[in-house]
Amino acid sequence: MTIFSKRRIAVASLSMALSTALLASAACSGDGDDSGGQASSNELTVMAPLFGTAPDANGELQQAVEKLIGKKLKITWVPNAEYGDKSNVTLASDKIPDVMVANEKSPSFVKAAEAGAFWDLTGKLDKYPNLKPANEQIAKNSQTNGKTYGIYRVRPLLRSGIVIRKDWLAKLGLKEPQTVEDLYTIAKAFTERDPDGDGKKDTYGLIIPKWPGNYASASPYDVVETWFGAPNGWGERDGKLVPGFDTPEFLAANEWLRTWVKEGLINPDFATLDSANWNDPFVQGKGGMIIDVNVRATQLLDLFKEKNPKDFDKVTLVGNLKGPDGEKHSYPFTGYNMVMAISKQHIRTEEQLDQVLQTLDKLESKEGSILLTNGIEGRNFKVDGQYAVPINQDDPKVKAIQNDVDKGFIQLGTRASVGLGAYALRPNDEASRAMRTKFDVLMNEDLKTAVFNPALSIIAPTAVAKGQTLDTIIPDARIKYLSGAITEDQLKAQIKRWYDGGGTQIAKEVNDLSAKAGG
Repeated sequence: MTIFSKRRIAVASLSMALSTALLASAACSGDGDDSGGQASSNELTVMAPLFGTAPDANGELQQAVEKLIGKKLKITWVPNAEYGDKSNVTLASDKIPDVMVANEKSPSFVKAAEAGAFWDLTGKLDKYPNLKPANEQIAKNSQTNGKTYGIYRVRPLLRSGIVIRKDWLAKLGLKEPQTVEDLYTIAKAFTERDPDGDGKKDTYGLIIPKWPGNYASASPYDVVETWFGAPNGWGERDGKLVPGFDTPEFLAANEWLRTWVKEGLINPDFATLDSANWNDPFVQGKGGMIIDVNVRATQLLDLFKEKNPKDFDKVTLVGNLKGPDGEKHSYPFTGYNMVMAISKQHIRTEEQLDQVLQTLDKLESKEGSILLTNGIEGRNFKVDGQYAVPINQDDPKVKAIQNDVDKGFIQLGTRASVGLGAYALRPNDEASRAMRTKFDVLMNEDLKTAVFNPALSIIAPTAVAKGQTLDTIIPDARIKYLSGAITEDQLKAQIKRWYDGGGTQIAKEVNDLSAKAGG
């Protein structure tokens, strides 16, 4: 959630983070003696997430990156599923790397950063052309209580949408939805009018998985609530910031979705469906719509193509919808995914910081972004206009380069994931190319009505201290309400429980910190 960790951090990690802060402060206040592990000016230590086989430290790609930046890289690659836990352990140690991909909103990082373990980069990035924030809104989103503790890794600022079975729409003579009422009409038809033509009533309108995140974590529920006019996480009501779940619009949206559940318009296992299997009912012809990020549309196109390369254009994508008030309230994302934070453990002086920032500026240059995102031109890809086209993919050495890009080094890029500097991959078919074009069209249109979270950068101390207990109250109550297990009055009682358990103090801190940060 906005002010909460997006993952459930154990209480033990908070004490670990406190230890980190003390260690870091001691290191920073030392006399500069190199015996404490002063980093070599020719080496940069890094920690980053890994999504498969770890890159070879002596491989072609790492050598090319090192040649570009003029430094040796000592990278600790951590499997993504373990990254949160490993980060907590690292933050509690005396071996924090020079540069660390970090969740700047996690309690352990916040405690360490505010105690001096990481450089405050506020106002320091403007003189580095490839590190300077390109978007004021995203830069604000990535701050921690008004301070910049890292270089954000940019992602599309708005990518919410609805993926729909285009062939089902055509069969039933339905148009793409523009309003929430249209969406209900389509869901009803997909459930009751046999869109797959098998003569059985065995389909439903919308597919929702068991959501792994907390409230305000881009779930389908959060998107619908925003369409209904609820705040995105936090919003202003009567001159104060309040959590979105404490608004009439939140209740109205969930009353509407509860009707969907009662009428069988949503998959019956929505409370338990593994999110890893979210695509399956769509491709198998059980459900006809998914509310998620736009790239799910191309994933589903690819899956249909695997089944039948001659007939796979069965997917369409629409943007955010107008709510009951006739206005469109679009659900934006943060515009980034974690930050590149610089530790003070070994980088102790402004001069050393400047050297690291110069190195990162080279890494995030056009040439660096191409290496991190595409690989080595002429080895694993060639350039065709604005696209990178894979080549030599049967060569094991080239496969190793491609692996190192896709599974690891792309995580070190802060700009290229949205086409800043690097080349885009050219889709192999016209349907996918058209879908990619649609991403930009819908994003630019929906950004006009985006509902940003004014408290996204605020980390309330009580939320850090009590988040483990409070984070699950609202999402758990919401699922029970939608399932019919509790009434609306009982849902309201759970909202009161959140306030009584520490939420009242959190709301006060959010408002105070927001005012202090100039929000």
